[in-house]
Amino acid sequence: MKIRIVNRSRHPLPAYETPASAGMDLRANLSDPVCLKPLERALVPTGLFIELPPGYEAQVRPRSGLAIKKGITLLNTPGTIDADYRGEIKVILINLSNEEFIVHDGERIAQLIVSAHEKADWEQVDILVETGRGAGGFGHTGTK
Repeated sequence: MKIRIVNRSRHPLPAYETPASAGMDLRANLSDPVCLKPLERALVPTGLFIELPPGYEAQVRPRSGLAIKKGITLLNTPGTIDADYRGEIKVILINLSNEEFIVHDGERIAQLIVSAHEKADWEQVDILVETGRGAGGFGHTGTK
């Protein structure tokens, strides 16, 4: 699938790091480093603009290494980029650790996954078909 992209950063285009990778890493595009104090969040630009075909979205997701090693993750995850959005891709980083984290220019901060999606047409009814689960949710099946 070809996706049109404008790269206004100084960094390479997002790419799959391994042949079976689902996501492509997004890099920070910064003129100065950003310091994230504990529990602080920041909107980090990437310098990338994309044109997705209708019926597709791009999802911005955390990088597992940053999450486990540094306590850095994303708010609003997965973030959805709609096919009609033409603005810059920006990443909402949050520091959930007890230590400051410095985001440097070119650092891989998130991953981007392109995915097809369906449009739903609602059919309003008075009763839903019963299932064995019913309305059970939020841990109703236990932990073991």
